[in-house]
Amino acid sequence: MEMKRPHGVYLVVDPKRDWPELLRQLTRALEGGLGLVQVWNHWAEGISRKQKLDFLGEVAARCGEYGVPVLMHEDWALAREAGLQGVHFDEIPADPAAIRMALEGSMIGVTVGNDLEKIERAGELGVDYISFCAVFPSSSVGSCEIVRPENIRAARGVTDVPIFLSGGIRPGNLSRLAGLDFDGVAVISGILDAADPAAAVAAYRGALLELKN
Repeated sequence: MEMKRPHGVYLVVDPKRDWPELLRQLTRALEGGLGLVQVWNHWAEGISRKQKLDFLGEVAARCGEYGVPVLMHEDWALAREAGLQGVHFDEIPADPAAIRMALEGSMIGVTVGNDLEKIERAGELGVDYISFCAVFPSSSVGSCEIVRPENIRAARGVTDVPIFLSGGIRPGNLSRLAGLDFDGVAVISGILDAADPAAAVAAYRGALLELKN
């Protein structure tokens, strides 16, 4: 799969949800125009590695039909074994150079917050994007600090990689992010809990387009 600059709507999939329903929601979301998918490293107790690989294979097959890259959260060895397109880290790994070498050709992303030094250090890993967590309060990102807009602006001064924003973002509050230079939004419940995931993705895409115009 050709790796393009990541942008748009980034869906984070929680594999602790019911798999048949989750895969149905994912398919509908893909129909709405997703840009990127990440599988959260959040599994039900007792799930074997083979079951994880089978599930990731299902996700990758569906996303592949739409040319959408799939990233694994944290477990880079599992991402490599499953043949996914990359990995997303919540923290910069202790040995970023070795991981970058092991994941040659893969996309790597890192979650950041108000610490600009962390953004600068992410460059040591040669990240392909950064994701700010969280711009608004959200139950799904309860461990994240609220990010100050001035730090999102400052990030563009130290990196030119794509910037995603996450945490409590809805199509209706995206206008509050006007004036910030970012490439997309990362979403969980705003899509997975929607009655129509395709329509939800389209709504996010429309709101993003309005900000760019």
